[in-house]
Amino acid sequence: MHVKEKIVQSSLFICALSSIAIILLIIFFIINEGLPAISRRGILDFILGGEWNATYSVYGILPMIVGTLAVTLLSLLISVPLGVGCAILLAEIAPQWARDIIKPAIGTLAGIPSVVYGFFGLVVIVPWIVAQFGGTGVSVLACGIVLAIMVLPTIISVSEDALRSVPREYREGAIAIGATPWQTVTGIVVPAASSGIVASIILAMGRAIGETMAVLMVGGSVVAIPDSIFSPVAPMTAVIALEFSYASGEHLSALYAIGIVLLLIIMLLNSAIHVMNSRRGMERA
Repeated sequence: MHVKEKIVQSSLFICALSSIAIILLIIFFIINEGLPAISRRGILDFILGGEWNATYSVYGILPMIVGTLAVTLLSLLISVPLGVGCAILLAEIAPQWARDIIKPAIGTLAGIPSVVYGFFGLVVIVPWIVAQFGGTGVSVLACGIVLAIMVLPTIISVSEDALRSVPREYREGAIAIGATPWQTVTGIVVPAASSGIVASIILAMGRAIGETMAVLMVGGSVVAIPDSIFSPVAPMTAVIALEFSYASGEHLSALYAIGIVLLLIIMLLNSAIHVMNSRRGMERA
């Protein structure tokens, strides 16, 4: 039995090391391929440059960064109130029969492929925007609505877990001093679970920033700084997906350099989640 345990432990350790090695290799490959473009242009010119034109070897990704942040922030403005509200409903208010219906629906929402969301955006959301506001419909607004739907399951699931992890004594103590159930939820439970809720929002932000197909289909793929929510947009992931098939030389290296910027953003978000989880653990202790 002792030998079997050692074999299992060694196998798990090898798997863990393999995962770390694969991640490091991917990071090394992206950085190795993208650094030539950054070194030629200069990091500031590459990030702050306002024009992207592969024909004339002009590579500035500021419009892509602004577009990515615009669609991400808009999606969070839509999804965070809905997601946190749904999590409160599931964790504190809804009866068991309602939870049994809503939770599988949320799980189904999380399992839908992104290309299906993009197709839904093209045939439903884009025509609705055209009918209501005019224009072409492919825009920051269309991307924001589609991404909001896509990140809702992440916010709901993680926020609900955070709310359920709040000790029952908190609720009982609040009710014992005369607080209403709603006051208990808003004044005690939600603040106690705030670190977990913030972690869910950061996870959703990472999902929105890394999404490719949906924003490619409904964004318009115009590399320019959007001046309103009805302007077409080209997030960083969409440009990589659109141009990678025919890129070569410095153009290809510039696309990898965009990947480096995305990688840094995702690493920062993951670090923020780690800090939030650590703070949450200290609060529990």
